[in-house]
Amino acid sequence: MNLTVFGATGGVGGEIVRQALSAGHRVTAVVRDPARLEVTGARLEVFRADLTDPEALRPAVAGRDAVLSALGSRNRKADGVTARMTRTILAAMEAEGVRRLLVVSAAPVGPEPEGDGLLDRTARRIVSAALKDVYDDLREMEAELARSSTDWTAVRPPRLQNKPLTGAYRTVVGGTPVKGRFLARTDVAHAMLAMADDPGTVKQGVGVAY
Repeated sequence: MNLTVFGATGGVGGEIVRQALSAGHRVTAVVRDPARLEVTGARLEVFRADLTDPEALRPAVAGRDAVLSALGSRNRKADGVTARMTRTILAAMEAEGVRRLLVVSAAPVGPEPEGDGLLDRTARRIVSAALKDVYDDLREMEAELARSSTDWTAVRPPRLQNKPLTGAYRTVVGGTPVKGRFLARTDVAHAMLAMADDPGTVKQGVGVAY
């Protein structure tokens, strides 16, 4: 596949690029600072751009089979940054007629899993309150996806960890895995790449967790 990755210098984005190249895909990594991109490869194109101008992004998405975004706020005061950046990507994709988009969201944005115990429900609500601005930003991002003409998927992991790839995780299309408390960034990337050509995840939020 011919893929474009946004947020390629982050933990999940860098893993998407690394795993995609290892699987034989062609990858365009969109970055603001190419010096921060730690991945190299013969099938890698580095595209330098900020995410304020859809016209500037059109060459980065034109003709791609799928676009994967690991963009997100780096602080608790998100100020709508993820929704704004995603809106720019959507405009560029729609201008080029590129349909497939997968983004990283978060488990608390999805529905509460049926069967979770009191401990998990309480922890979820505490985290949701502490990171309210971040999750509000992600909800607005998902609303932008729903209003778009793209074939989108919002991947919703719980708390992220820096651990090796396992490939052993649970996914719930339209829901949230019960007692899904953690997921490695490597496995988030693995799940997104696996969903890129999965029609069953189109226009869906997908909970992913161990």
